[in-house]
Amino acid sequence: MNPTDKLRIIAHSILLTWGWKRIAIALMAGAVSALAMAPFNAWPVLFVTFPVLVWLIDGAAAGRWRGVPAAAMSGFWFGLGYFVPGLYWTGYAFFVDAQTFAWLTPFAVLGLPSYLALYTALGFALARLIWTHDASRVLALAVSLTVAEWLRGHWLTGFPWNAFGYALSEPLALAQTASLIGLWGMTFLAVAIFASPAVLIDGKASGRRPWIVPAAAIALLVAMGIFGAIRLSMQPTQMVAGVKLRIMQPNLQQDVKFNYSAKAEVMQKYLTLSDRASGPQSTGVRDANILIWPESAFPFFLTREADAMAEIAELLPRGTVLITGSVRAPDDLRPGVKVTRAYNSIYVIDHDGSVLSVYDKLHLVPFGEYLPFQNWMEKLGFSQLTKVQGGFIAGTRRHPLAIPNAPRALPLICYEVIFPGDVAAREDRPGWIVNLTNDGWFGISTGPYQHLQQARVRAIEEGLPVVRAANTGISAVIDPMGRIAAQLGLGIEGVLDASLPAAIAPTIYARIGNTPAAIIVSIALIFVILRRASRKYF
Repeated sequence: MNPTDKLRIIAHSILLTWGWKRIAIALMAGAVSALAMAPFNAWPVLFVTFPVLVWLIDGAAAGRWRGVPAAAMSGFWFGLGYFVPGLYWTGYAFFVDAQTFAWLTPFAVLGLPSYLALYTALGFALARLIWTHDASRVLALAVSLTVAEWLRGHWLTGFPWNAFGYALSEPLALAQTASLIGLWGMTFLAVAIFASPAVLIDGKASGRRPWIVPAAAIALLVAMGIFGAIRLSMQPTQMVAGVKLRIMQPNLQQDVKFNYSAKAEVMQKYLTLSDRASGPQSTGVRDANILIWPESAFPFFLTREADAMAEIAELLPRGTVLITGSVRAPDDLRPGVKVTRAYNSIYVIDHDGSVLSVYDKLHLVPFGEYLPFQNWMEKLGFSQLTKVQGGFIAGTRRHPLAIPNAPRALPLICYEVIFPGDVAAREDRPGWIVNLTNDGWFGISTGPYQHLQQARVRAIEEGLPVVRAANTGISAVIDPMGRIAAQLGLGIEGVLDASLPAAIAPTIYARIGNTPAAIIVSIALIFVILRRASRKYF
């Protein structure tokens, strides 16, 4: 028996499976697929798991209503299997204040993946609606899952974490295609390429050569690698003259970070660590002209604490500025009135303690920084993880920050960096992206590695360097090609001294956004529909 015949036996056993065995197959395919994401980056496993998706949808034809409900259920179980191991680390956040939130851990670890799995269910259902019986069904799956993933990244504030396109972000040469078609185009290619071996079971009776489709997929993968290698060789990392960065990674535990009584301890640690020598020739903070601290750096309103601002002014030598996260009280607050709501902000502070620029976070985290139906849920006794009564206030606009003697920086706080196309304004292009985050919520887990992976893809898409300062790591300096010029590992206390990579010319994606991806998906959809019409599937 040759390998193709063995593959047909496996495929037909999946096609004919129903009940709990079908659920188990979908769950396992999803769980193994999660290995394609950081830090494992074992994307070849998708050549095994994504063909299973095609066969599950093939087998759904035996169900009612053209198999759409059965396909949707397979998609849900696949999504649940994919998102639970990919997002298990969200449960860690509920143990920061275990007495209040620990009981919610199962709801987070299973609830969020269950919600996200609805999108893969939708993708499978859409695929079944336009399904064919030839190799074009791989494109039907790619179109449908890309649409579903795009919806996941936008609907109800969006959460495009671990979108399938990230599977093509390692090795770095493959990721360069994101400069052309962005994450959603990469998602289409990932599904189409990795699902292609499913058609090897086709065509025996009709005398076709089904191996052509996976061979073409491999050729496309090789072409992406060649394009990326050439692009990387033609764009070596260039540094901005005269700009020296110092990123401070305090590795503070969350229960300290949000405790006002620890104000003096936190401030002293930040000041001492920021001025620490990083080598035999180091003179501390005087080596840098931009010092960067992570998101929500203090358990207090920084600009309302005169002693803290004075200590910062004393730390910073002339010509050095501090970029730091901090909660910020509303501007219109009357003196003596208790602060009940705040902004999650970034300040640029000069060497004399004056505030040069402020950015307020636009894209707040549901349940972390605010509650849907906030007033109603608070009356029922619920609060978000940050426990800010009334929730954080969203900013009004995204704008670059002016920094003395350096290119303007586009500020992004925490997971704002995961949203493709919602980063840099085309008409007001910055020179770099500064991403302050507090991944300490998620402990020593896969979450911070995934966050870094997504920041790298934003750098490639936009052609802009990304500088990350993370409380517990991973802090990094990323050039506009996605190369990591310097980094501090997860769970490490220290400082990272580095130069600032220079931006490159705007990429195709930076200039025209998702248009190329939309064209690719539209052409594939038209092709699938024409195939259905020619075969009289309607």
